[in-house]
Amino acid sequence: MATLNITYNGLSSDVPLEMDGHVSDVDVRRIAVEVVRSGGVPGLHISNLREDTFSHYVVDRFRGPRGEERIYLRPKVPFGA
Repeated sequence: MATLNITYNGLSSDVPLEMDGHVSDVDVRRIAVEVVRSGGVPGLHISNLREDTFSHYVVDRFRGPRGEERIYLRPKVPFGA
């Protein structure tokens, strides 16, 4: 089990995901579009969300304190390297 955190248009929400093995960044972005369109993201349902909405978003991966996988999909920021 992993948690996908999607940040979009000033909102951020967690979505639990069942995954078998590693999921590529491209697949994370595709999955995010699908769950937002379907209403699977609490507080964020956009049925006509464009397919390329998250194409320039950053995918960060971390392990939680108990070893669980956390994936963050967020917009790029204009500072930092």
